[in-house]
Amino acid sequence: MSKPYYLKTLFISSLSLLILSSCNSAAEKKAIAKLYVTTLDKGKLLEESPVYLDEQASMNSNIISVDPTKTYQEMDGFGYTLTGGSALHMHNMSPSARQKLIQELFGFGKEDIGVSYLRVSIGASDLDEKLWSYNDLPEGETDMELSKFSLAYDTLYLVPVIKEILKISPNIKIMGSPWSPPKWMKDNEDTRGGSLEEEYYEVYAQYFVKYIKAMKENGIEIDAVTVQNEPLHPGNNPSLLMLAAQQAVFVRDHLGPAFEKNNIKTKIIIYDHNADRPDYPISILNDSIAAKYIDGSAFHLYGGKIEALSEVHEAHPDKNLYFTEQWIGAPGDFAGDLSWHTENLIIGASRNWCKTVLEWNLAADENQEPHTDRGGCVGCLGAITINGDKVTRNPSYYIIAQASKFVPPGSVRVASTIEGNIPNVAFKTPEAKVVIILQNKNEEDSTFSVKIENKSIIVTLKSGAVGSLII
Repeated sequence: MSKPYYLKTLFISSLSLLILSSCNSAAEKKAIAKLYVTTLDKGKLLEESPVYLDEQASMNSNIISVDPTKTYQEMDGFGYTLTGGSALHMHNMSPSARQKLIQELFGFGKEDIGVSYLRVSIGASDLDEKLWSYNDLPEGETDMELSKFSLAYDTLYLVPVIKEILKISPNIKIMGSPWSPPKWMKDNEDTRGGSLEEEYYEVYAQYFVKYIKAMKENGIEIDAVTVQNEPLHPGNNPSLLMLAAQQAVFVRDHLGPAFEKNNIKTKIIIYDHNADRPDYPISILNDSIAAKYIDGSAFHLYGGKIEALSEVHEAHPDKNLYFTEQWIGAPGDFAGDLSWHTENLIIGASRNWCKTVLEWNLAADENQEPHTDRGGCVGCLGAITINGDKVTRNPSYYIIAQASKFVPPGSVRVASTIEGNIPNVAFKTPEAKVVIILQNKNEEDSTFSVKIENKSIIVTLKSGAVGSLII
């Protein structure tokens, strides 16, 4: 064999091996996960990118370990409060625009965000166009039999919008929360502040019963009720001061037995206020008779630290926890809001045993209307701003979407470590996927490993970015 022929053959053979090796490397580099990223500068908003297995991942100094076999609470969902004002704005959209929006919010398609839980007000909240209850009477009158109870106002906007949502998402869960009983049941006979008179405890329990039955007659199942929104904040309008001892008596001797007698399966949830008073729900749950009627406790985070919720879990591990409200002030600060709410609510509330994470509120107009006088929120920025048929997506839209789009109801939180200033929370979905929501709290871009079972994955996030990793 001549030397030129030998060299030519050797070159062709080597080239063939190189091509084969490259093909094998490409095959091995098949994406094994997806990462959906939102950045603080809005350069990426739920933007999808593939993530690859890296055999050298174990060399990374920051390794977040996920253990799908160690489980915690089952999730009911992520969502918003559908206030009366939210429903009003949605109802006033053209049918086609409203249908498109409802599909985007509650649907399960590629462009939808899969909101899976809603909170509504029982009667008016402070983000309604007027003050009202289901049993408003002329001054000086009472109605112990609730013969004048009427769901009429809710049937104008809220009920029709919920019915449209149910066509898209028939299994969505709905929680009802009262801001105030009818004025005639209160010691100050006003929508704002005051306390529920003891002589009306029983009739107010029947008020809940009638509400749940009336909504069911309209095709709407109320999965849970909280006893009172923010019972220690009587300055809102409407509102009610209800101390822990009063709430315990109301649930133990009236609301719980009324539900039992009427065979109502709707969950009873206590407190529904800030994390600075874990003693409030604990004291009620310490009453064994009251506790038998109670599913769990609900929280906001306008005061206290999210870790306080675990104190309630540790005191009563058989009871559930829910995170039900947190507002964003208009006009919003995308970077600051995304960062704080993700760390404290999406990650923090979930890691502290909450079955829901809900933002306040779903929608308002460009002037943050409507709201009530004498104490209604004048600056509550909706997850979306509705101006006619135009929709603007605000910070809490993306805060919730980063979880709701990927973590469906029935998902179970699983164990994950926190390393390298990367807060995170992990879930196993009903489809056996693992979802890890990650946040880069470092001032610089960070690369780290996520290790699950026998896989190690390299993830890079820009400073402040939030990512949802789907494996």
